[in-house]
Amino acid sequence: MLGIKIVQQNCRGLVETLGKYRKSVEAGIHFYIPLVQRVRSVNLAMRPLQLSQYSVITKDNADIKASVTLNYHVTDAKKYTYENTDSVESMSQLVRGHLRDIIGRLDLTDALGSTSKINADLAAAIGDLTNVYGINVDRVNIDELTPSVAIQEAMDKQLTADRERIATIAQAQGQAQNIKLTTDAQNRALIETAQAQAQATKTRADAESYRINKIQTSLENVNGNYFKDQSIHAFEGLASSNTNLVVLSKDEITTLGQVPVIKKMLDQK
Repeated sequence: MLGIKIVQQNCRGLVETLGKYRKSVEAGIHFYIPLVQRVRSVNLAMRPLQLSQYSVITKDNADIKASVTLNYHVTDAKKYTYENTDSVESMSQLVRGHLRDIIGRLDLTDALGSTSKINADLAAAIGDLTNVYGINVDRVNIDELTPSVAIQEAMDKQLTADRERIATIAQAQGQAQNIKLTTDAQNRALIETAQAQAQATKTRADAESYRINKIQTSLENVNGNYFKDQSIHAFEGLASSNTNLVVLSKDEITTLGQVPVIKKMLDQK
């Protein structure tokens, strides 16, 4: 009634005279003519908006539900107020249309796994198109892409089948690895056993060779008296036995007489 209007901070005032736009005013106190003029206040601050969930069809004809939120602010209060009956709804329809176009060019798997790329493509597609509504979209985000119940059941079945296939492959690989390790262990045991037996045989052969060489060396170093002594002991045992017949070579018989003890034994006999 006093013709005083206070436009709040971060708002724009639209002065109307007899219902017609006259000018825009900044935040602060303003005077106008009551009944003739009116001052509209338009908020320029950023606002969040959540679009209702709606259906989108992918390239492979899969039906998914899209949930989108966006932030916007008014850039032109005059266009926002006078040139569109509902600038916010017009902006929402523009976002929905471009999102349908972007997702319609993607397969279901690509759409579900690339929401960040879809957000970037959607922001680029909108660009300055919303300026005609006096609005600028600052940020757009796809909150959720939900496949239909039938598609979710099919995806669950495929996921279960993939997990079972991976488990079967892993089990088969484990069994094959176990068989390989067991076979390698058995082969190593056989090789080590054979090597141990060969080493034992070699050790016994070396010991026998050493014994023979030692005996041969000892025999080479003794004189004839040793053999004569051995012959005497042999004939002593022969003389005390019940043997009636002894077969000797001619040379041995000839040399027996050279041993005094043998000669004496023979004389006594």
